[in-house]
This record gives sequence, structure tokens and C-alpha cells, in this order.
Amino acid sequence: MKALLALEDGRVFPGYAFGSPGEACGEVVFNTSMAGYQEILTDPSYHGQIVTMTYPLIGNYGVNPHDIESDIPRLSGFIVREKSTLSSNWRAEGTLDDYLSSYNILGLERVDTRALTRHIREKGSMRGVISTSDLNPRSLVEKACSSPLMEGRDLAGEVTVSQPYWWQEIGHTLIAVIDCGVKWNILRHLATRRCRVKVYPCTWNAERVLSEKPDGILFSNGPGDPAALPYVVETAKKAIGRVPVFGICLGHQVVGQALGGNTYKLKFGHHGGNHPVKNLTTGRISITSQNHGFTIDAKTLPHDDVEVTYINLNDQTIEGLRHHNLPVFSVQFHPEAGPGPNDTTYIFDQFITMVEANRAKKG
Repeated sequence: MKALLALEDGRVFPGYAFGSPGEACGEVVFNTSMAGYQEILTDPSYHGQIVTMTYPLIGNYGVNPHDIESDIPRLSGFIVREKSTLSSNWRAEGTLDDYLSSYNILGLERVDTRALTRHIREKGSMRGVISTSDLNPRSLVEKACSSPLMEGRDLAGEVTVSQPYWWQEIGHTLIAVIDCGVKWNILRHLATRRCRVKVYPCTWNAERVLSEKPDGILFSNGPGDPAALPYVVETAKKAIGRVPVFGICLGHQVVGQALGGNTYKLKFGHHGGNHPVKNLTTGRISITSQNHGFTIDAKTLPHDDVEVTYINLNDQTIEGLRHHNLPVFSVQFHPEAGPGPNDTTYIFDQFITMVEANRAKKG
């Protein structure tokens, strides 16, 4: 079935549909990971986005129930150069095509993804529409232009859980996870470190979360504009200084705002599993997994109290923060990977060490 992708600047890319036919709109971004498409499909941080894979062959190892990062696919659409017709893996329980169909996700293949990626790199991420029902380029461009902007959108509130739940009830340390769109691999890493892990809606305020006496609070990754989450920032402000606080990705941006910084939108964001990051304390360089379109503005941070701990070696943007006196820190990249390299999983150990030290200090 023929289909079109139309971008808001008027550029149109032809292709063929797979998955579920229909029409989908969202911000078009590209991901440079060579594997891990199922984790990407189910990462809540992609809610409201159409993801283009730069690796040319996708779907060759099928899908399975073990490599998911949330209960359902979260993105709006999926674009690949070539969808594999074979699913060869001992764990595979289905095909990519059938998986997208079962969740009504529109896929687009036989697209010149190299040209699309170069266009986004030059012009920046922009709104787009994929359609099998409307093949009029002018009509689709108009639809793209009238679709919601990413700036100012609170998408975390759309993907967060409605009620708290236990991920793991047995352990030595109680970690409250504020769910802005949490990836399950974050919860798995906490659980393997013998933590009791309870997940809370990001709409809960600090008083409700702190009333359950957590030993530490983690603000998770998630989609949308961090500047559109003043209620989550307020929760972080009230938690900082009372319990140890750790933020990942969107949670890093929330913590950065709570410490006095502002955020801004990147031209085309960081999406993939091959981003080099430098630890400014040790000088060590790690390859990291990333998925974000916004970042903290270094000029707005109160540097007397806050230290930048990591930077991105591609564009020098902030990748980590730490408060000089209080038990709070955050990272922009994903230490849990899923997909991506495991270079920075030690950061979870640093968080647990900080939590345990704070608990011992209180007696």
C-alpha cells in the first residue's frame, strides 16, 4: 500500500505502508541505534513522535515479550528503509509488521531514510504526517503545519500511571519513582540492587510521595517539553533537601529546573545508542544511550551551588548535574540503556550509595 510522509516545510517522502494503515502525525526525529527497535517502539519518551531509524534493515529478529520498555508502543509512527521479511531469532514470537498492526501503529518503509535524516539534521526536527488515506502532498503538508508543536506540550501527564504500583516490594531500600514515562529497565536496575521500588504518577505532589517515607526519589525519563511540567518541578523542589534525589533524561531536566536552571529545545535532539559523554570529574569518556529533544541551559544555572558533571562531546551540551551540598544529582543520558551500551550503569550504584549514606546519617 502506497503512503506518503509530508513535513511541515513542504518536503514529501514516498514509501509503502506496513503495520496498521491510516494516518499519523507527530514530530519527526531520527534514531541512530543499530538494534533495539522493540525497546525504541515501547519507550514512552517517544510519545507524540514519528521515529526514523537510520540503520537500513529493521525487523530481522522479530519481536518478543521480554524486550519491551512499557506495556504498549508509544510512538506515533515508525519509518524504516527496509522492513525485513524474515524474523530469525530463537526468542522471536512474532513479526514487526504484526506487532505494529496489533497496536494500530502506522509504519512506513522503502523511504530514503538517509535523505530524510540529512534533511532533519540540516533543518531540524519538525512536524510531519504519514498517511495511506490521503496521498495529496499539499493536503498533508497543511495537516503537518496544523498539528501540535512539541514546545509547550505536557506529554508526561499522558503516559504516566493513574495509580501507584509496586514494581518490587522486597528489599532494603525504598525508592519512589516519579513516573514521567519511565522505562522498565530503570525499574529493573533498581530491583537488582535490592531496592523496594514503588512507582507514582507524576501528578502526585511531594507531600503525598514523602508521606510514604521513601529513602530516595527518582524522577524518570519521559516525553514532551520539560518547561511544561511546573507541577513536577515543584515536587522536585520540595523533595530536594529532604531525601536524596536522582533524575534521568526528562527527570534530569526537571531536577535542573528545580535547582534554578531553564531548558531549551535542541535542533534535532539526541536519539540513539552511540553518544559520547565525558565525565568532568574523572575525565572518563563513555558511550551512552540517549533520547531527548530538550536540554538544560548552562548559562541559567546557579554555579555557586550546582556543578556540571558530564558534557556531550558532540555539541558540548550538559549531560549531568550535581548539587555541591545536597544529595541530589541527575544525568541527561540513559544509564539503564535498553537499548544501548552499558558503560554507565554504575550511576545506579552511586545513587543507592548516596541513599544509604543519607539514611545512615539520619540514624
